[in-house]
Amino acid sequence: MIDRNNSIETWSLDREVVVVKLLNHPREKVFAAWMDPDALAQWYGPVGLNIETHQADIREGGEWHFDMVGVFEGHEKRFGNLMRFLKIVPNELIVVEYGTPGPSDPDRFRMTMTFDEQTDGKTVLTMRQLHPSRERRQVVIGFGAVEYGLQTLDALAAWLEG
Repeated sequence: MIDRNNSIETWSLDREVVVVKLLNHPREKVFAAWMDPDALAQWYGPVGLNIETHQADIREGGEWHFDMVGVFEGHEKRFGNLMRFLKIVPNELIVVEYGTPGPSDPDRFRMTMTFDEQTDGKTVLTMRQLHPSRERRQVVIGFGAVEYGLQTLDALAAWLEG
């Protein structure tokens, strides 16, 4: 954004986490991997966590309610997740509100995925998270949001190759 003095505002940059991946597939195929709940459950999430879908209505206005499930120190842990699909432009853009299934999750954030097809048929997938505060952004970076995002996009790349 530009303010009245024509300087770039940094408020959103202080709240943003960005992960980018070049994928060796056309954007229609990459985009389709996000629109298919069965596909999402196979590749979405960081290494060591599996997806268990409770509800999947992947369309503008729909929701995907799922658990990320993993074993930590010998015990199964479940992490409830909810994505609300706010905007979908086929093969170009997906905007979601992402958080826990609780109705008043104060840490809910907006995630935007853009699909930019290159002239060689590859796709640059950019995933942007905009957190509610600078402090919350620091917390998620501290627990590995960038690395987990990269692992997720690596898993997508491997799934697309399969």
